[in-house]
Amino acid sequence: MRLHVGCAMWTHRSWPGRFLAHRLPAHERLRAYAGWCTAVEGNTTFYATPSRETVVSWARQTDPDFRFVLKLPKVVTHERRLTGAEAELRGFLDAIEPLGPRTHALWVQLPGAFGPADVPALARFLRGLPTAHRYAVEVRHPAFFDDPRATRTLEEALATVGAEWVPFDTTAFFRTPPTSDAEREAWLKKPRTPLRTRALTDRPIVRYLGRDDPARTVAGWRPWLDVVTGWLREGRSPTVFVHTPDNADAPELARRFHDQVRARLPEVEPLPEPAPVGPSTLF
Repeated sequence: MRLHVGCAMWTHRSWPGRFLAHRLPAHERLRAYAGWCTAVEGNTTFYATPSRETVVSWARQTDPDFRFVLKLPKVVTHERRLTGAEAELRGFLDAIEPLGPRTHALWVQLPGAFGPADVPALARFLRGLPTAHRYAVEVRHPAFFDDPRATRTLEEALATVGAEWVPFDTTAFFRTPPTSDAEREAWLKKPRTPLRTRALTDRPIVRYLGRDDPARTVAGWRPWLDVVTGWLREGRSPTVFVHTPDNADAPELARRFHDQVRARLPEVEPLPEPAPVGPSTLF
């Protein structure tokens, strides 16, 4: 029984000396991160397709059961709106091939303007994708959450190809006004989507946004402890990504979420032990 947890990135300016060793070369940072977490969001692939050489390095630094959830390039999802970007999509799929089984899901994040009327285009796009990969779709248009007919139409389109619906839970974040610069920036940028806890597949994926105060982040994810525990008891294999506006404590928080689930279900496999990050000594 496995619960994978992770963050929105594998390196951050505040992590050296805490979660990563000081002066760690760039090509070793993912390996160090993988000692803390067992999954990571591939947000950078939204902005640029990596070289195969880069992806080979990612594979070399992680075990085969490490999970990458890779975002499709924005030219495919936002600029071309899932139509007419076949060359760009082929280039992306070729680039990530060295990850092999580490590519847990390809993440189709859609813009807020992508609404119920666009579901047929999404359905056609999903049907045309290679069956070798799993797919996960994130929508932000309010109708998908507020209109039962729109919800049902989207779920049916996803079900035809076994794709998951990825919730981005920002409800705890927007519960009270921001109190830091990072929170104020996130307040203007993050979507205000209602809580959704229904899984469509055996591999649900959750994105949770907390606060810069760790205690408030932990308090906000309490509903997910029940949901994720229930999924595991049903035989599902979830992946949970923990975000905060500044992400300064994200790896530790992701592990804390895993620990709280494991306290309820001791049969959940433990996380790896992180490598020491302190300075080496002769004594």
